[in-house]
Amino acid sequence: MLYFARGNPTEAISEEGLREGLTAALERLGPRRRVLAVGPDITRLHSQAGLLTQMAWSYYGAALRDVLPAIGTHRPMTPDEIKRMYGEIPLPLFRVHDWRNGIVTRGEVPASFVQEVSEGKVDYAWPAQVDRLLVEGGYDLILSIGQVVPHEVTGMANYNKNILVGTGGQEGINKSHFLGAVYGMERMMGRADTPVRRVLNYASEHFLKDLPIVYVLTVVDGGGGRPQVRGLFIGDDQECFLRAAALSLEVNFTMLERPLQKAVVYLDPEEYKSTWLGNKSIYRTRMAMADGGELIVLAPGLREFGEDAEIDRLIRKYGYVGTERVLALVAENEDLRANLSAAAHLIHGSSEGRFLVRYCPGGLSRREIEGVGFAWGDLDEMMKHYQPAGRKDGFHVIDGEEVFFISNPGLGLWAFRERFRET
Repeated sequence: MLYFARGNPTEAISEEGLREGLTAALERLGPRRRVLAVGPDITRLHSQAGLLTQMAWSYYGAALRDVLPAIGTHRPMTPDEIKRMYGEIPLPLFRVHDWRNGIVTRGEVPASFVQEVSEGKVDYAWPAQVDRLLVEGGYDLILSIGQVVPHEVTGMANYNKNILVGTGGQEGINKSHFLGAVYGMERMMGRADTPVRRVLNYASEHFLKDLPIVYVLTVVDGGGGRPQVRGLFIGDDQECFLRAAALSLEVNFTMLERPLQKAVVYLDPEEYKSTWLGNKSIYRTRMAMADGGELIVLAPGLREFGEDAEIDRLIRKYGYVGTERVLALVAENEDLRANLSAAAHLIHGSSEGRFLVRYCPGGLSRREIEGVGFAWGDLDEMMKHYQPAGRKDGFHVIDGEEVFFISNPGLGLWAFRERFRET
């Protein structure tokens, strides 16, 4: 059922508009005694999910018993990050998702189904895993709050991904990421119907029906430099997601008439501290980049490769070496087979030799950057040259050279028209 829907590509929904929409939906749901909010971590700061969670806390008061950031394999949020994103919600309400040990498997999507939707690229069963808290917490409402935006693993982020991946377990996360990688992210990004989404939908239909989940989904436009909420969709089934995904495609997808010879992407140091997250600069621009072009990534907060110590080790060991080489490494090495999400990430983070990726890090050395397969750039020099502060997204001429600038890759998807058609 759809409880609330509002949005179009030109409307800016104010904070008061968000409150009115959320309140209208919660009124339709009726009284609740025990509520769990599942929202994103600081890497989705601009989603407005933190603000909406604060509104839910204000509405329910003591009935909002717990807040579970859907961190997937990311590091747990720090108290400072929680305060920055979730405001005055008391810290004791926050729980930490343990993706290795704190999960329950609700069932398995059959291998035959996974093989069918992947066009035979993989043939394993997929476990529907969620945080134990969702099943054992005794909630009469679970609010899953987040932003719908083009995504490299599922095609479009959020909806049941927030539950089955964001609060999922190691095996499910590994296998979903690997499925998306071998199927081809350029075939999926910006699309609501993908092999990974079909697996998640199967799991929702067969294994999550007994959980009282209601999705609160935003669509946010970051193209003007200051994020604007363009849509709010609230419901308990696929309709709210499909409505949000259709709007996101209009708002977050920039279609270019010619490929980019040089692009410069800025990574906000508050959000992007690892290449695990910072490689959105590659994922979201790869369909726009010209063969032989150069992508410059200004990453003042970059201090590690993986959010998880083992994944960081694997990235350092194997590097971003392209699909064929990664698949061979998976076949040859048990540690990579045991961490398929890391293998998928290595595929996602490679330009496949089409264009040069030059990382300009604030906290990693030239040796470390070049050791995983990227070119290195001096951050101070590049920041001075490209001056990202206050620069609007789009084409600029800097010292006689045309450059395409992106202020936050997490808020959009960019593609050259002909390349998108080919996929």
